[in-house]
Amino acid sequence: MSRSPRRPPADRATGGRPAPGLPVVVLATLAVLVTAADTYVVVLALPDILTGVGIGLDELQRATPIVGSFLLGYTATLPLLGRLADVRGRVPVLVGCLLLFAFGSLLTATADGLGTAVLGRGLQGIGAGGLVPATLALVADRWPPERRALPLGVVGAVQEAGAVLGPLAGAAVLAVADWRAIFWLNLLLGLGLAIGVRAGGGARRSDPVGLVLAVVAAAALGLLLAAPAALAEDVTLGLLYVPLVPSVASSAPLAIAAAVAGIALVVRSLTAPSRAVLPLRGLRRLASEVDVAGSALVVLTLGCLVWAFAAAEPATEVVAHGEWLLPLAALGALAFVLHERRVADPVLPIRALRPVGAWGALVVNLLVGVALVAALVDVPLFARNTTTPGDQLGAALVLLRLLVAVPVGAVAGGWLCRVAAPRVVAGAGMALAAVAFAVMTTWDAQSLDGAWSTVVLLVAGLGFGLTIAPVNTVLLGVTSSDVHGSAGALAVVARTVGMLVGLSLLTAVALRRFTAEVAAIGSPIELCPQSPADCAAYEAAAKAAVLTQLHTVFAGAALAAGLAAVAALALLREVRPAARSAAPV
Repeated sequence: MSRSPRRPPADRATGGRPAPGLPVVVLATLAVLVTAADTYVVVLALPDILTGVGIGLDELQRATPIVGSFLLGYTATLPLLGRLADVRGRVPVLVGCLLLFAFGSLLTATADGLGTAVLGRGLQGIGAGGLVPATLALVADRWPPERRALPLGVVGAVQEAGAVLGPLAGAAVLAVADWRAIFWLNLLLGLGLAIGVRAGGGARRSDPVGLVLAVVAAAALGLLLAAPAALAEDVTLGLLYVPLVPSVASSAPLAIAAAVAGIALVVRSLTAPSRAVLPLRGLRRLASEVDVAGSALVVLTLGCLVWAFAAAEPATEVVAHGEWLLPLAALGALAFVLHERRVADPVLPIRALRPVGAWGALVVNLLVGVALVAALVDVPLFARNTTTPGDQLGAALVLLRLLVAVPVGAVAGGWLCRVAAPRVVAGAGMALAAVAFAVMTTWDAQSLDGAWSTVVLLVAGLGFGLTIAPVNTVLLGVTSSDVHGSAGALAVVARTVGMLVGLSLLTAVALRRFTAEVAAIGSPIELCPQSPADCAAYEAAAKAAVLTQLHTVFAGAALAAGLAAVAALALLREVRPAARSAAPV
């Protein structure tokens, strides 16, 4: 039997203090919304970001690290952050992730080169990823199992609403400012939410000297990176940016102030009492609690897996650098399994996932990710190749018909779990999505012009939404509270990996069919020997081949959604664990 993880006495939720109140849950949910919206904002602003960091629009392939670093940070560190939420508390992890997201936003907002932008987006991804499992665990701490489905549905709805609000917010910001304003806004929102969560979480007052040092270090670093013209170009204040040692940028007064204040903060945190701003005195104990070796192996395994699929060029390969990334991921996974069998407190609660409902929830999430990515990618592609050729905004508006129904379905799914078994709600939701995708396989070039296509897209979105709350409800219901952070992290990892693998596999199969269809057409000279440059028959056949490619992806999504429906009905069993001590908050 696995023993409960060790917890600092001050962080125990029961026997000392209740779980944080509703305001903290609301702020944590808003944080999930902000970070989810940021993902979609960046996709909209990507061309401007590339130009801003010195990359021409004819080099769009170099954008992969900007997108991939966020996804890599978001996914690879999730198990570690989920574990931290279990052993050190939900609120500290929420605050730390928000501060990390804010710092990543600062780096991205001030980036003048690709490297800084990639680093900033990676830090944003780590911060954004840790918010989801900590928030799910916070909801589970506050509501009993029989009442938590609806609040879990609300959290899921808010997260999915980011896909709708993100592009709208990005367009609004870009209409009045440049792309950097997006990240400055993220910085302010991240800092504000971190302060609110910390205050609402009942944290004790920090060491005032340490707080002053932290503010000085952060302000000096922020001013150094931002270099506002009003300061940098001022005759007097501009001296703060002038290196004291020529050609050594780090010798500028602001850089020195940031370094000195940062070092002093570290020293103060190591020597101050328990109210220290930085929890450095407990690092040795924390290292034993989170299993550093196991965490490193998880990061290595997931990092290789994510990058192999995220950096792949769909037209030519299923995975990128697969000859060494996939074997490295396999070796990392094997080493992780062998290591986890020997440690008392593993970073992933493998033993806690033995109930069918626990691992079944991960299987359902994996299949949901496969189906969902087909909608996110191929619905706009279908629109651009039929009713909105070359119109990026028009294609996005078509996808919006599906996305607006997802949050509605998430809330509805949470409510329905009060009157029906979660497995029935989730199974029905994915069955609706499967039927909708099956209908999409029959669409022709004029289908999006009719009202029926809107109904089909709304049904698909509603189906995806209905699945969110039941899956999380079962997963958190069959696992004990001391592993809820880790369980929530694994749920997000399963869905993300499903999206990555699904995108590569479905695209590869669809492109193979497209290639076969094009090869069977023949050349324009064969079809139109009199006018090969203007061959209507060839153009019609080529368009039909494109539709075949898109229909193949929709068919694969229908299959994945159908399998998810079957898995939900068969595996999402509710058998609650024996009562155990509550996790820290």
